[in-house]
Amino acid sequence: MKYISTRGNAPELTFEEVLLTGLAADGGLYVPKDVPTFSQEEIASWQDLPYTELAHKVVYPFVEGCVDSDALKTMLEEVYSGFGHKAVAPLQQIDHNEYVLELFQGPTLAFKDFALQLLGRLLDYVLERRHEKVVIMGATSGDTGSAAIEGTKACRNVDIFILHPHGKVSEVQRRQMTTVLGDNIHNIAIEGNFDQAQDMVKASFGDQQFLRGERKLVAVNSINWARIMAQIVYYFYSALNLGGPLRPMAYSVPTGNFGDIFAGYMAKKMGLPIEQLIIGTNSNDVLHRFMSKNQYEVRPLKHTITPSMDIAVSSNFERLLFDLYDRDGAQLADLMAKMNAKEEIVSLDESKLAKAREVFDSYAVDEDTTIKTMQEVFEETGYLLDPHTAVGVKAARECRRNNRIPMITLGTAHPVKFAEAVERAGFEVPALPHHLSDLMDREEKVDVLPADLKEVQAFIAKNTFND
Repeated sequence: MKYISTRGNAPELTFEEVLLTGLAADGGLYVPKDVPTFSQEEIASWQDLPYTELAHKVVYPFVEGCVDSDALKTMLEEVYSGFGHKAVAPLQQIDHNEYVLELFQGPTLAFKDFALQLLGRLLDYVLERRHEKVVIMGATSGDTGSAAIEGTKACRNVDIFILHPHGKVSEVQRRQMTTVLGDNIHNIAIEGNFDQAQDMVKASFGDQQFLRGERKLVAVNSINWARIMAQIVYYFYSALNLGGPLRPMAYSVPTGNFGDIFAGYMAKKMGLPIEQLIIGTNSNDVLHRFMSKNQYEVRPLKHTITPSMDIAVSSNFERLLFDLYDRDGAQLADLMAKMNAKEEIVSLDESKLAKAREVFDSYAVDEDTTIKTMQEVFEETGYLLDPHTAVGVKAARECRRNNRIPMITLGTAHPVKFAEAVERAGFEVPALPHHLSDLMDREEKVDVLPADLKEVQAFIAKNTFND
């Protein structure tokens, strides 16, 4: 399997190289040169496979030639045996033909565990073989950071630096990061917002001189293809549990950086019959405005009760645009230059957007409606949604095209992580699971830094090389 840049001016890489690279040299994102596809008969033959075995079927084509098949099986078994539910990704029915896919059964109670637990093991496997050490640098609006730290804390060849917006993640999210202590783990609270943190990560990948040529940066954000790859699996798993591929499915996805829903788009390209993908956003609705009005305009970021979606620039959207532009890297590079300039409203050629609208719909949900949806679903079913999942459920109910096929909302986090929203909806905050029961009593370690690229890079260099 070879990987190419969305902007067409970077070398083709193997999976191993992509794992360790993050952004391409031309500023683009890596995608598979050829997408593996499966026939309906082959997908149907996986009907009775447990999650780990299905994951091997879906993931192995992306890593073949770089990761041994048996080694991948071992990694997948290690990762998903540590989840809190034997089904790994169980389905909860909330209405006729309407479901929540519970993706919060992992160690940090968020969907990011599916990919980042595997990413840590893949890094260990590759770095041990190459006798290399790397620096992980990532930005988080909440859940990526804790999942990345949990997934890589035991990696012997990794120093990890996670940036989060100071005071703009929930207390549980923060503590899940800052209470994991280790000489190789560094939490940086940026005096700014998520987009500023993400911009610093992107800039650092573009110019890594601060690491003196002795280390290279590795991405844990969903710009790293390994993240997308692992998330494709649960689309197949949920569909197979509800009668796929003999019947099509529809999915609603609470969307921030566009990685999770892009995984669904990839599943469709690989042969899974997905009829509809719904982008659910909060008040930071750049993608909804773009999909509904063909107007891409970056607006000031708003802090909401759904902090994991408080993102004004959705990095992975570039991967979809690459397909809409028939994988023409030069055309896409020109478009991204306009979009990244953030100085004007950018529109697509209507024929390009029409292709996206064949599959994608979108809906923006404000805070009051999010709370109301949490209340309604609880009254109807006794089931408590986290606020992000509530956004997905509301978007699903507003945009659903076909009531006769299953509608699956991705349940992206456990409600205990968002006490403010739960209490605002009038509910008691659920207890933390047993493995996190003492979280509020654990020692924290965090460094608060200004949103200044040079200061952040100097901090990383100092703590990497022990200057």
